Amino acid sequence: MESASREDYLRAVYHLMEEKSEVRSVDLADYLNVTKPSVSEMLKELGNEGLIEHKKYSKVRLTGKGHKIAQKLTSKHRLIEKFLKDMLKIDTKKIHEEAHRLEHAFSDDSIGKLRKLLGNPKQDPHGKPIPRVS
Repeated sequence: MESASREDYLRAVYHLMEEKSEVRSVDLADYLNVTKPSVSEMLKELGNEGLIEHKKYSKVRLTGKGHKIAQKLTSKHRLIEKFLKDMLKIDTKKIHEEAHRLEHAFSDDSIGKLRKLLGNPKQDPHGKPIPRVS
């Protein structure tokens, strides 16, 4: 699971599941600003890797393995947003895209140290919970 694109899809499913109970491929296409055929291709790959459950024309669900990865990615993203906002004083409107670029580069060790530096925050700058992962 090295691909930034795969990570983006998993985090998108996780995010959309927080917003609503049901995630469809069209929701992912809209959220990620990609084509429906691109979504279909990636969902097939993620399904083959055992990270999601999805049948054509049905909702998308994370498997246990997929949920764990998506939760970790979301935690990483939101911690970086918190750091950018609180420590670097970057405008709230800009932190999401900046965090998105950085989330793929930070190691687990660095994220652990960042969490500690920030005092183990519970929420990101947008008020969303920062998942606690082991």
